Formats: sequence, C-alpha cells, structure tokens
Amino acid sequence: MSDTDPKATRTGRPRSTAADAAILEATRASLVDLGWSKLTMSDVATRAGVAKTTLYRRWAGKNELVVDAVAVLFDELDLPDRGSLAADVQGVVLQFAALLERPEARTALMAVVAESTRDDSLRHRIRSAIVDRQKRLVLLGRERAQARGELRYEDDASAAARNADLIFDVIAGAVVHRTLVSAEPVDAEWASGFTSLLLLGLAGAQAG
Repeated sequence: MSDTDPKATRTGRPRSTAADAAILEATRASLVDLGWSKLTMSDVATRAGVAKTTLYRRWAGKNELVVDAVAVLFDELDLPDRGSLAADVQGVVLQFAALLERPEARTALMAVVAESTRDDSLRHRIRSAIVDRQKRLVLLGRERAQARGELRYEDDASAAARNADLIFDVIAGAVVHRTLVSAEPVDAEWASGFTSLLLLGLAGAQAG
C-alpha cells in the first residue's frame, strides 16, 4: 500500500470560474478596442486584473483565448419549445441576429474568422468550440419536429448527420451574411420569410 497522501500529490490551485469569466470578457473588450492584430495576452491580463501566467495556465495563446471568448457568447443561444418547427426556427434566427448585433460578438467573430483563413489550427478550433457545439440547436429542433410529426424520422444515421450539418450551414450562413456582410436587419419579417423558404426546402427533401 502506498504511503503517499492523495491530498499531498495535488498541484496548483482550483480553476476559478470568476477569473475565467473576467478574462473572456476582457478579451472581447480588447478586440473591440484594439482589434485582432494589436490584442496581446498582456493587455487582456491587465484588463482582467490577473497575472499573465494565469492566462497561459488556461490557454496556450491568443488564438485559443479569443475562440473561447467568442464561444461562450454562442453558448447563450437556446431553443425553448415554441410549439412548432417554424416558430422554433424563427426564434433562434432572431436570437442569433440579436447576438451578432452586440459589438463584442460582431467584432470577435469577424476577427477569428478572418484570421482562420491563414491558420488551419485556428479554423479547427472554431469548428470544435463554436460550430460543433451549436449544432445542438439543430439536433434539438429536429428531434422536437419529429416528435410533433412535422418531420419524418431518418433511418440512415449518416444521411441524418449530413442533413443536420446542411441545416446548420444554411441558417448560420444566411444570418451571418445578412447581418455582417450585407449589413441588413434581421427582423421578424425577414425571419419569417427565411423560415418559410427553409421549411419548403426541408419538405421537398423529405418528399424526395
């Protein structure tokens, strides 16, 4: 039997969720004020009121830190049951658009996407930390629609996964393009028209 005390083998202090939140908020503020190229780990640490070593214990560098700062904003998105697939889609579209209207979300997302065109590892991190995590909304919405009888169940798991990816791409791509590229509003009228078009496409795909 080992004489080692398990408590004595622990190293480091427990990670503070309050410190994490302060660091991620400071990161978004730095992006708004300075932009990607001028943002530094030192500036973030100063704004957050922590030592720079605290940042490096949690994140390897700026890329990882900024992606996580963006990801927590997208984790705010939810999908309450609004009673129909159409209402669910409209609700999440308006929610997503409202998130992109926030300066810290808009600036942070545009910064990491632009930088990812030159950095494969950053692009992979965006996919795992943001895109793949937010596909939960598509899966939940589809599951509810199937339970209501609005969509049929898919027997082919691979096809179901591909369709979920496509639905996510269509919704996210349309809202991002509308708000960040075209700089046009995503209001209730636009969301309703977009939802009708999307549902027509889903109905056609399931009829095929």
